[in-house]
Amino acid sequence: MPQGKPEYVPDDGLTTRQRRNRPLVIVHTGPGKGKSTAAFGLALRAWNQGWPIGVFQFVKSAKWRIGEETALRVLGDSAEGGTVTWNKMGEGWSWIQRPGSEADHAADAREGWEQIKRDLAAETYRLYVLDEFTYPMKWGWVDVEDVIAVLRDRPGNQHVVITGRDADPRLVGFADLVTEMGKVKHPMDQGQKGQKGIEW
Repeated sequence: MPQGKPEYVPDDGLTTRQRRNRPLVIVHTGPGKGKSTAAFGLALRAWNQGWPIGVFQFVKSAKWRIGEETALRVLGDSAEGGTVTWNKMGEGWSWIQRPGSEADHAADAREGWEQIKRDLAAETYRLYVLDEFTYPMKWGWVDVEDVIAVLRDRPGNQHVVITGRDADPRLVGFADLVTEMGKVKHPMDQGQKGQKGIEW
């Protein structure tokens, strides 16, 4: 795409402006670092445009205080750009599973998806960040075909970005923009744990 110009223009009856402003489904997947970080970068752009933003975190523990949440909450309350609503689905899914907790996490994920469906129907936000949402689909807690159908039929001009490893091939095929983050090297490969300012 030299100079931001598409290499192909479909014969779809849309004007250049209509095609340019078409709402997108974006997927950030793959084993590399940066999927959520890139999604929150999009949220910053959306905030600057004055768009209302809804963030829905599905996997990260509700106890974690990540930098993007603090920054986006402050920006959302600043009256300078768009509003920001941050939703954590239950207690989050810690990477160390506790006995007997899977059913609760599955129910929380399903309720989170039901809330997103309500918000999409009401056109509550212009940008939705569904962080780590590939996992509830992978684990069978949320039906992939339902997700695709709802996103296909969403009204208005609502952009949706979904992050997480192992995105379902059906979701990848449906999405408008898919980026796979590849890992070349990571400090964890050498036994170094995540650190403040880099991972959160």
